[in-house]
Amino acid sequence: MNGKRRGPSASVRLDKMQHFMTGNDRSGQTAPSGSAGTSTISTSPELKRMVQFLMDLSVELDSTIDPNTPNPHLNMILHLLRSHGEGRMVSPSAMVAAAGVPYATATRKLAEIQEAGLVERRARTRTGKSYSLHPSARLLENFNQMADRIDRMIRTTFGGAETTTEAADYYFGGSYQPGTAAIAPPTALPQPLKLAGGLRILVHGDPTFMVMEGLKRQFEQMVGTDIHQRAFSIDRLHEEALRNAVRPKSRYDLIAVDLPWVGEFASKGVIRPLDEVMEVSRLDPADFHTAGWRAAHWGGRPYGVPSQTTPELMFYRKDMFAAAGLEPPSTTEAVIAAARHFHNPRRGLYGVAWNAARGTALGHTFMMTCAAFGQPIIDIPEIAGGYDADTLAGQTFRPKLDTDRAHAAADYLMELLQYSPPDILSMSWFERIRPYGAGQVPMAYGYTLLAPYFELDESCPAHGNTGYLPHPHGPEGAPIAPVGGYVLCIPSNLAEDRLDDAVEALVAFTSPAAQKLYAQNGSRTAPRYSVGADPEVRRLSPIFELVDQMSWRDELQFWPRPPIPQISDIIRLCGFELHDMLRGIVTPREALARVQAQAEQILKN
Repeated sequence: MNGKRRGPSASVRLDKMQHFMTGNDRSGQTAPSGSAGTSTISTSPELKRMVQFLMDLSVELDSTIDPNTPNPHLNMILHLLRSHGEGRMVSPSAMVAAAGVPYATATRKLAEIQEAGLVERRARTRTGKSYSLHPSARLLENFNQMADRIDRMIRTTFGGAETTTEAADYYFGGSYQPGTAAIAPPTALPQPLKLAGGLRILVHGDPTFMVMEGLKRQFEQMVGTDIHQRAFSIDRLHEEALRNAVRPKSRYDLIAVDLPWVGEFASKGVIRPLDEVMEVSRLDPADFHTAGWRAAHWGGRPYGVPSQTTPELMFYRKDMFAAAGLEPPSTTEAVIAAARHFHNPRRGLYGVAWNAARGTALGHTFMMTCAAFGQPIIDIPEIAGGYDADTLAGQTFRPKLDTDRAHAAADYLMELLQYSPPDILSMSWFERIRPYGAGQVPMAYGYTLLAPYFELDESCPAHGNTGYLPHPHGPEGAPIAPVGGYVLCIPSNLAEDRLDDAVEALVAFTSPAAQKLYAQNGSRTAPRYSVGADPEVRRLSPIFELVDQMSWRDELQFWPRPPIPQISDIIRLCGFELHDMLRGIVTPREALARVQAQAEQILKN
């Protein structure tokens, strides 16, 4: 359980991520059902390892000590836990067969386990005569804690005399501190979802949703029905969600909505307010990162549940900066100086990678850069710690795209251009991470969800050598980490007979247990404080602790891309006009004057 251990399925996850990002994200095709490698991804790597260890130990004891007496309780529980982790259904007869004792004895022992509340039954037929067995929440929690204790005992006994700080904290009560106990794996729903044709989800083609697709078999076991996930690139996802909204009945039970779209989709009636269809308290709102939860609201009402909270950060090569005697690039001035220092095209080394592709990608970049220089792109009121993006509904705004700070942001992008890779003008979300991971650039702007590209690949020069910072800020700005990611929402035109089950799926997929599962299988997004504080999650990547710290320091902000209904049009406008600026067709002054004038018309209409 070493923090640097990749686990046997890391290369599988990386290969799938690369295929998914370069295939599905661009084509907008349906994510492959039951794709290769699914069975190699465990529900909980830590728990699965301990279950396998105990099973192997039992075999050794049974085959070495003679005579001996089988432990039917333990045998059945281990079989149930392993099957749960692999997404395989367990019947009562399979449990009895795994007990290792005569049928009558095994049946009696199984009843004892059920009476103790360790096993739950889920009906497979309307009559309830046929049912499957699943580990209860109590069993998973207890076993998870026991696995942690066994791991500590093994390390203490066989790991040498050294005692880690973590182990010392445990013996002095550290594991009882709030928020530090490990989150148990997800449990199966008490009742399977009854959705004709299965659960249908519309998502973005990014690594976190790719992880969900890879865990499809396990989640189908959890919710008790087939799952059909359709993945699109960001622009096509926006189009498909709007097309779906005008259909008589929604084709999807859940849809993923980019945070800036919440105001548009709520105003157009594309998504339903959550407080209309469920008790919002079931979600434990206080557990979500504040900025991510606030960004899911419009007009004071929640419209979605954070599935990803992934701030855009500055990735930088700690080893290269240390060798050059340079401090981490916390300001825009420092970024330019470092980029100038490292830029050496003759050696195939370039200063910095960022989103400069025409359209949506560059539009997002410019808005976040304006925020780094201390202003939003519309005239929203300034408050302590930033700007007030919570009260945008029903307001009118004027764009701030032709101001001194906007000009400073544009000038900064023009400077970055001088020290960027030659294909920078076609570089977007994933393309900027490729050269960073390969060691061709020492700095890259990137969302945390893309970090697995180099964190899970030990052959990448950036592996283990990456530092993470909030956006470097300009002279009048402050350190902020613009919040990105998606919320899962319920379409307004979802058929009423599917609504209750869609809510149950929404709660299940955004629970702490599910989100911990995503992290354990490659995701680097954790919308909940409890997940970021989980010791098993923190061992996976420094990102989780750093993002929690940024949230506590109020550096996670969603005002850089204010979720007004017209935001998508303004993003595209900035992305097209400023691309001409980067190409040298127009000057920064001309580009911003054109953007300001057109944005005024967009907001007026």
